[in-house]
Amino acid sequence: QVRVVQSGGGLVQTGGALTLSCEVSGGAYSAYSMAWFREVPGNEREFVVSTDYSGGRTVFADSVKGRFTISRDDAKTTVYLRMNSLKSEDTAVYYCAADESPDPDWGPHGSYWWGQGTQVTVSS
Repeated sequence: QVRVVQSGGGLVQTGGALTLSCEVSGGAYSAYSMAWFREVPGNEREFVVSTDYSGGRTVFADSVKGRFTISRDDAKTTVYLRMNSLKSEDTAVYYCAADESPDPDWGPHGSYWWGQGTQVTVSS
């Protein structure tokens, strides 16, 4: 019943910025922990950032610290990934994930409510 729909991917230049959106419906979004992962073809899906239900606790992968931010708008049942100072290495398919647990052990193959994925391509 829970639906996770992503939007906002695209092509950007190195050093540019892009914001991804993840809208959740059909469940208790305001109580869900949320996360973003990314995947390059042939590689394992990797953790990018997570936030708890309130948005007050966030965890970032070292590779994106200082460049990416996560926020959530519970009125819109939407979480955002704001990506700044983009690098070629950020090119990937980005996946949004939602989980009803208050403190999930986020992993690439977890049984979460996954978004459909959205392509982010950073060109030089």
